Amino acid sequence: MEAAPDPQEKYHLITRNLQEVLGEDKLMAILKERELKIYWGTATTGKPHVAYFVPMSKVADFLKAGCEVTILFADLHAYLDNMKAPWELLELRTRYYENVIKAMLESIGVPLEKLKFVRGTDYQLSKEYTLDVYRLSSVVTQHDAKKAGAEVVKQVEHPLLSGLLYPGLQALDEEYLKVDAQFGGVDQRKIFTFAEKYLPSLGYAKRIHLMNPMVPGLTGGKMSSSEEDSKIDLLDRKEDVKKKLKKAFCEPGNVENNGVLSFIKHVLFPLKSEFVILREEKWGGNKTYTDYEALEKDFAEQVVHPGDLKNSVEVALNKLLDPIREKFNSPELKKLTNAAYPSPSKAKPAEKGTKNSEPESVVPSRLDIRVGKVISVEKHPDADSLYVEKIDVGEPEPRTVVSGLVQFVPKEQLQDRLVVLLCNLKPQKMRGVESQGMVLCASSVGEPRQVEPLDPPAECCAGERIYVEGYEGGEPDDELKPKKKVFEKLQADFRVSEDCVAQWKQRNFLTKLGRVSCKSLKGGNIS
Repeated sequence: MEAAPDPQEKYHLITRNLQEVLGEDKLMAILKERELKIYWGTATTGKPHVAYFVPMSKVADFLKAGCEVTILFADLHAYLDNMKAPWELLELRTRYYENVIKAMLESIGVPLEKLKFVRGTDYQLSKEYTLDVYRLSSVVTQHDAKKAGAEVVKQVEHPLLSGLLYPGLQALDEEYLKVDAQFGGVDQRKIFTFAEKYLPSLGYAKRIHLMNPMVPGLTGGKMSSSEEDSKIDLLDRKEDVKKKLKKAFCEPGNVENNGVLSFIKHVLFPLKSEFVILREEKWGGNKTYTDYEALEKDFAEQVVHPGDLKNSVEVALNKLLDPIREKFNSPELKKLTNAAYPSPSKAKPAEKGTKNSEPESVVPSRLDIRVGKVISVEKHPDADSLYVEKIDVGEPEPRTVVSGLVQFVPKEQLQDRLVVLLCNLKPQKMRGVESQGMVLCASSVGEPRQVEPLDPPAECCAGERIYVEGYEGGEPDDELKPKKKVFEKLQADFRVSEDCVAQWKQRNFLTKLGRVSCKSLKGGNIS
């Protein structure tokens, strides 16, 4: 077995290739006593690109040093930053980030089971966190809040109040994630010093801050999701990678603002501890470098040609990207990508006179109704009449669904049962918990009101499609638009028949194994 690193070795792994560390003495003191707890957060805005391999390679270093590492998907921050992620796309983009970041980590050999993954809205909407936001706002000046976010929050002529809240939330995350240190790019420095100044004013400890240098983009400046020419997307095709690298700034002998060299230094060397320059025999043949400084020196002295450097990076980069491309080639993740980042043409409303402006048919096939299996049931933390359920609908992760069934269905009767779930309603917050679907139930017409969840056939599997007789072939909407009230118009004709079968206009709700029914509420409504 490999010997565990000593505190000095851990310190080296944690700090190598960083531009700055705030709190070095505290870092070493903790390492002498126990493992360091650290988090890295990313706002779920534009598509992650290859520069994200820089923090991912540091996550690998942290794990080698024995650290307890948390990765935060900062979904609320993404919305607060001048609405870079529109509210209606927030859930989709967060799911995209979760999938792509995990795929990146797997591609560089990081064991996911050693990491903790958290969404900001898992705790940032709690009573305690919200109260601390108010407490912080009572001591932070407008000047300090604006200054802290200057290099991170999008700067506009008429800034929104949300941008001033952003640094405070990031500071509070350190306390609520119970970490010793936060890791980020050096562009976060003002937020880090803001946190060091203000967290103690709430009675919370000052944390350690670790900062990566900002990796130059392909054009020589910062690599940015919003500048297409500056970055290589994680899902770019091999021919696109070749084309972008060919155009990349890589002047012979120039090691300043060289994005190609920086990628080798901050990603490829830490992962492999070597880098191979691939070239023809007539130019000296392949050469393996075991330390970055030697490669940089040879490039500066023009021993290594920019063309050979780019070709070698292209080969190494495609090896990292191939497993990510393969994972995102699945129909489900293709659909998620297109939904989270719709093309501008899809996002724009149709003009008058075009085909898309014709009246849409309101038919049951537009509803995405599936068999769901209830995995867990808990009382809503802030509402006595609501349950919060985790329901498997055949997706990689169960959906969170909030339903008002507490006074009608005992908790133990919901646990592990099959239900009928409407899956393409727009997700909405219900007393602070986002609900990602609706459990369809039969309800009595008279008083006292009775409610029974609809029952699919007992042999059905989670995720199986439920359709209305005669409407088997249509494709459901990706998401029902609330203003168009498609569900409400269809629901007006939902009924339970006299033999307890769920129907729309006297046509049965069906699965491939039979009819959907309820236990006893003949002639009832369905909602």
